[in-house]
Amino acid sequence: MHYQKYRLIVPFLLPALLLYGVFVIWPYAQAIYLSFTSWRGVSPSKPWVGFDNYQRMLDDERFREAVTRNGQILVVLPLVTIAIALTFAALFTQGKQSIAGAGFYRVVFFFPQVISAVIVGMLWGYVYNPNMGLLNGVLGAVGLDSLKRTWLGDPNLILWAIVAVAIWSSVGFYMVIYIASMQSIPTSFYEAAVLDGASRFTSFKDITLPLIWETIRTTLIYLAIAALDLFVLVQVMTGGGSGSGRRAEVAALYLYNQAFDKSRWGYASAIGVVLLLGTLLLSVVVMRLTRRETYEF
Repeated sequence: MHYQKYRLIVPFLLPALLLYGVFVIWPYAQAIYLSFTSWRGVSPSKPWVGFDNYQRMLDDERFREAVTRNGQILVVLPLVTIAIALTFAALFTQGKQSIAGAGFYRVVFFFPQVISAVIVGMLWGYVYNPNMGLLNGVLGAVGLDSLKRTWLGDPNLILWAIVAVAIWSSVGFYMVIYIASMQSIPTSFYEAAVLDGASRFTSFKDITLPLIWETIRTTLIYLAIAALDLFVLVQVMTGGGSGSGRRAEVAALYLYNQAFDKSRWGYASAIGVVLLLGTLLLSVVVMRLTRRETYEF
């Protein structure tokens, strides 16, 4: 019986494994191999240099600065996004305590997710425009001219202006994930809490949060991975990290510049391998640190 079972499973599984090997495993293997070479991207020869590229990263101040920015984003992006998304999800879903018009607000807050990241970056580039941008225009209209800034031209603000856009575009997606998780919680739990005199916040803290903790863990990993990337928004909103955009350059953009601008494909591959290992390590650490008792209902 077992032999017959595998005869049925293997033919169905083999095409998927073959595609995964060709389009995922093989490119990974190529990148790892190239990271040990000094390939320039066009030459058929790939001189072997061993760990020279990795040693070079340790001495590369620009790479260290880029990784430091990713580390700063890693602290801010997941925490702020999850906090806002959880707040909205609780307001729009939590039993019979949800606010009026919740369905409309769900659509409004999810809308940025249906726009491509490139379009989001271009739109916010206009919003941040110091002369005719919406943000400075609103600040001027309400009498807050002192708060006007050249948001994408100020080296001290540019990174956080881009992070704010990343948060804005991500909140709706994670809100929907939390709503789906909250809707699986029996409403009788909230009804019992109301009868006991529990406030909305108490119900959220003692009922909602523990029961959706596994979902929060998963989204935390997604956001941590996004914090190690953020390539598209930085590329679009800074013009590839030129000028003051250098102060917003992240590791993924530095990798891109090394490969396509400097033709240092071996070095860029080494950066990619380090980012891959860092992402895997970060995922394991997050899963370990956030592990707690699972509640079933």
